[in-house]
Parts: sequence; structure tokens; C-alpha cells
Amino acid sequence: MEAYDTLIQTIALTMGVAWASGINLYGTLLALGVMSSMGYVDLPPDLEIIGDPLVIAAAGLMYMVEFFADKVPGVDTGWDTIHTLVRIPAGALLAAGAVGDVSQVAELAAAIVGGGVAAGTHFTKAGTRVLINTSPEPFSNWGASIGEDIAVFAGLWAALHHPVIFLVLLVLFILMMVWLLPKLFRAIKKVVRFFINLFAGKKDPEFKPDPVPDVKPEPPTLPSSDQTAS
Repeated sequence: MEAYDTLIQTIALTMGVAWASGINLYGTLLALGVMSSMGYVDLPPDLEIIGDPLVIAAAGLMYMVEFFADKVPGVDTGWDTIHTLVRIPAGALLAAGAVGDVSQVAELAAAIVGGGVAAGTHFTKAGTRVLINTSPEPFSNWGASIGEDIAVFAGLWAALHHPVIFLVLLVLFILMMVWLLPKLFRAIKKVVRFFINLFAGKKDPEFKPDPVPDVKPEPPTLPSSDQTAS
């Protein structure tokens, strides 16, 4: 039973750090580092370096930068685009480190699955933000950003303290992600095509105005001779 609990906790931590890294890498590092340094959680040997004060300071600094960049329409999309090259490999590395000193095969498998989970959450977040940015008001960006931060911290806490519940929720999230990603990509293609045509001075066929009815004016009716005589 103890071996089963250890296995579930390891899988939950492995998938948890990968999932959270795809949404907010620096918040993930900051939360794990603070919890490790305060003794709330014992990280695997390969992840113990996250609890170093210098790493916590660096993660905290970058988290504050992302906290503000993530709430500015347009800037958040640029930030997500740049971090495509950061979040996914970092999620794979953290997942491999969360496995611990089991075997190189297990670490490689964790890195492959963790990279895939991080990529899925990253593209889901980035695609959602592109669509949210089509709204002129900034409040939707703020709400989405704050909600993502809360989800990261709550998800990591659940992965560490309630691993079974976290894994069930993760499976549901992955199913939703598989259903949502194709719809996001199609919607983003429409948005991008619309703006390309707008700047090129072309009319987007999917944004046709209502046709103006062709109404021909009737010729004026001349009065009859009887009406003129009267």
C-alpha cells in the first residue's frame, strides 16, 4: 500500500509540475521553491535546487514581470509566443526531475509525457488569450490572468496533498483540451486572416456586409387630361 501511495504521489507531482509549467512556469518554480524552503514539501533530489534562495529570487522576479505583462492585451500574446521555447522544455525537465532516481528510462518517459502536457496547457492558454484580445476592454485579460495564477497554485497544492483528486481533474482537463484546441486553432486562423486582409485593404469573404436591395425608382405619374381640364 505504501508503494502504491508513493507511485501515485510521484505521478501526480510529475504531471502537476508539467501542467503548471505550461500555464505559468515562474509561478510554478516560485511556489515549489517557497514550499520546499519552508519545509512544507520534500522535493525529489533532482528538484531540491528549486528551494535555493537564489533560484527562488530569480523565479520571483520573473513571476512579477509576467504578472504585469500577462495583463496587457497584445503584450500577453507576445509573451506567450516567446515562452513557447521556454515553458515546454522546462515542463519536460521538471517532469523528469520529479520522477527521482528511479531509472533513466522512467526519466525519459516522464520528460516525453511532461513535455506533451506542458505543450497542451501552453497552447490552450495562448490560444485562449488571442481570442480574448479581440475584446476591446482589458478586464477579461485581468480576469483570465488572475484565474490562471490561482489555478496553478491550487493545482500544485492538490498534486502534493491530494494526488488522486488532482489526477482525476487532470484527466478531465486533458479531455477538455483535446476538444477545445482544434476549435481554438480554427478561430485564431479566422482572426489572423481578418487582420491580414484588413491591413492589406482586402475584404474578408467571411465578414460580408448585408447586401443592399436593388430598388429601381418608379417614373413619376403624369396627370391625365381630364384631371387637367378640371
